[in-house]
Amino acid sequence: MSSRTPRHASSVLRQVARASRAPITASRAFSTSSTQYATAAVASSISIPTSYVSPTKPPSARPSETRKSQLIRTYTSLLRTAPLVLFLQHNNLTAQEWSSIRRELRAALAAVPAPAGQTVDIVPDVTLNVLRTRMFSVALKIVSFFDAKAASTKTPLVHDLSEAAYNSIKEIEVPESSAYAEVAPLLVGPTAALVFPAVSPAHLAAALKVLAPGPAGSATAPPTRKKNPGYYEPLCQNGLAKLLLVGGRVEGSVFDVDGVRWVGGIEGGMEGLRAQLIGMLQSAGLGLTSALEAGGKSVWLALEGRKVQLEEEQGDKKEESS
Repeated sequence: MSSRTPRHASSVLRQVARASRAPITASRAFSTSSTQYATAAVASSISIPTSYVSPTKPPSARPSETRKSQLIRTYTSLLRTAPLVLFLQHNNLTAQEWSSIRRELRAALAAVPAPAGQTVDIVPDVTLNVLRTRMFSVALKIVSFFDAKAASTKTPLVHDLSEAAYNSIKEIEVPESSAYAEVAPLLVGPTAALVFPAVSPAHLAAALKVLAPGPAGSATAPPTRKKNPGYYEPLCQNGLAKLLLVGGRVEGSVFDVDGVRWVGGIEGGMEGLRAQLIGMLQSAGLGLTSALEAGGKSVWLALEGRKVQLEEEQGDKKEESS
């Protein structure tokens, strides 16, 4: 029995196929032409003004989609929001060494008890990042010298990548007493930053024990080998030997290494510092009150003595006259 399709059946199938293809082709042609006409009509009816500014991509002094531009925006946000930043110079650390240092840093920070009155755990938000020094320097200059509020009176575009921001840092003469002038010498060569979301002397001391330990017996002394053997692993020690603490930025003020250690050594954290400040103010107030009272008492005693003396003299005169 032959498996071929009969001749009359194949001709019927070809006719059906041609009939089914014809409407589809016509429909496509119709839809294509109608779409073109509709697009042309919409384009002619909509006119975008030349002053239109995209809310997602405003004009900027440099291409906003490049990595350098995004790094500048990231660093300006970091400098405005992070109250405590430590700067460290690093020298050719491997990925494994960075990983071991971050591991020990997380363990040391997690072991710090939460300060009194602090309900949010800041440990997950503490980050150790390698900086692009040139981009970070530009971001620091923008944060230090660009006044967006004042610039908004001249131009509506005052974001960190705007022409106004670029011109402000391009023409500025950096004062020697500015924070930028104090931080700029630290940003030489490969630099890393340890960023804290809040000023916590206890967490700062724990980080210094790992990254820049102090002498034995101090608040930043390194952990013992028995308590933390992972800290003394060769991989971790090799990485730490390539790190050097050069300074920090605390609440907008620049501190050297000794200043950073002083902040980490504040007993009782910020609450302890506030208590010390209140004690100093109270003692100063008591001293001032005592000094004022002493002056008033001395004047009163002098007047009382003079009064008694005059009364005695008047009494003697009356006796003589009588």
